[in-house]
Amino acid sequence: MIPAYLYIRVSTDEQARRGYSLREQEERLSLYCTTNRIEVLGIIKEDYSAKTFNRPEWKKLLVTLRKKRKTAVQILCVKWDRFSRSIEAAYEMIGILRSLNASIYAIEQPIDVSIPENKMMLAIYLAAPEVENDRRALNVFYGMRKARREGRWMGTAPTGYINRITPDGNKYIMPKQPESDIMKWVFEELARGVYAAEQVRKMANKKGLKCERNNFWKLIRNPIYCGIVVVPPYKNDEIEFVKGQHQPIISEALFYRVQDVLNGNKRSVATKVISKDMLPLRGFLQCPNCNRMLTGSASKGRHQYYYYYHCSSSVCGSRFKAEEVNSYFERELLKFKLMPETGELLKMVVMDEYKSSHREELDERAILYRQIQEQELIMANARKKLMIDEIDGNDFKIIKSECNEKLKKLEAQLENLPSRSESLKTIESLLDIVVEKYSRIDKHYQDADIEGKRRIIGSMYPENLCFDGKGHRTARLNEALSLILLINSELEAIKKGKDSFNLNLSPEVARRGIEPTYY
Repeated sequence: MIPAYLYIRVSTDEQARRGYSLREQEERLSLYCTTNRIEVLGIIKEDYSAKTFNRPEWKKLLVTLRKKRKTAVQILCVKWDRFSRSIEAAYEMIGILRSLNASIYAIEQPIDVSIPENKMMLAIYLAAPEVENDRRALNVFYGMRKARREGRWMGTAPTGYINRITPDGNKYIMPKQPESDIMKWVFEELARGVYAAEQVRKMANKKGLKCERNNFWKLIRNPIYCGIVVVPPYKNDEIEFVKGQHQPIISEALFYRVQDVLNGNKRSVATKVISKDMLPLRGFLQCPNCNRMLTGSASKGRHQYYYYYHCSSSVCGSRFKAEEVNSYFERELLKFKLMPETGELLKMVVMDEYKSSHREELDERAILYRQIQEQELIMANARKKLMIDEIDGNDFKIIKSECNEKLKKLEAQLENLPSRSESLKTIESLLDIVVEKYSRIDKHYQDADIEGKRRIIGSMYPENLCFDGKGHRTARLNEALSLILLINSELEAIKKGKDSFNLNLSPEVARRGIEPTYY
């Protein structure tokens, strides 16, 4: 009889450790060889899937067969599904074995391939495992889609969540500390639009979030964090957004604000954290000669480093000592320091203007309602055109998908929109923060770290400052700061004995939710 190698395989390492399949297969094959007086050249045990032949032990067997190709051998397995679960790969491997003077044989599904008609049975034996695999995979796929439609997250929990199982065996995800708090901070920071996404990722990593760049972008695009499970499109089924059964970390309104920032629909400052501690103004100063951006660097002296702001152009030559520029800017901050009377007057003026604003264009709730009605009207017109064959089904699906996406965003914003009384409380609390911070703005700036200082600068000046070495040209200020300066100057005039007190205040008031961008 032709000597044989015994090939024993299970699908996973788990089955190899805990199951009895390996021992059972070995016993059957050993008994078969003893009964038929077949010499056993070796026993190959495998714990890899049979979808391909990319299996470590099988590769070693092929190396051995190539070295002994002059000697005819056979490979014995219990059934054909132990050999392969892919009919295409199986036929290819049978051809390779034939070229190595080897053959494959299943003891419980014997086939004499010398008889032509038996090749049909071989095809059935090889196709059956693949069909079984495909059917099992399809059942799993439909089961996962059904679970997603029920609002259940399938698979490994995303960063900020952890997988759990209920006492009755149902799987779910729940927030995991401290990752969930960090992810909430990430979304809030991105929504502000102060830092670029990559800078937010680096700051989050310092807080303890271990996340690479590519994975971070997937996370901040995933609506799972606002309680929505996505059901991907399949064949004729469109993409679905289902309310999840898990606890959301952020609100839908916050998630969609972040998407607007990432898509470029919302203007952002995108401040980069690149400055040294001695160069907080780098990236905010403009060259007085060529209007390029002033950068900053350090020059090594005999005993220490000396920092300078200088033009990014090598030809211009503009150069200023960083220490002098920083001191000048800190002195400029005193102009924005609120006088005690200014704080109360500022709150009174802003609250009075806000309460008296009843124009529809300032009513955010009315704007949202109008936008929702516009999307519903577009949908209704699209249905009418579909019924009279003015547009085809594919165009209708595109219109419907776009409208549904916009409606979800608008409804989320409307749901999280506070009432008028809540808005008043919000405005009052924000004004209290502004008054407290600007009453000691110089102290806050000096005590802040480099990131905090850059946030203060970015919030004060929407545009770059043109510095000439002694001072900066008149720059456009934040509107709130302009109002503070105006009130300060008027109150100062009263102290000096002027009779009139006439504030030429703009009727425009900051919209709901606007707050100092550096707090």
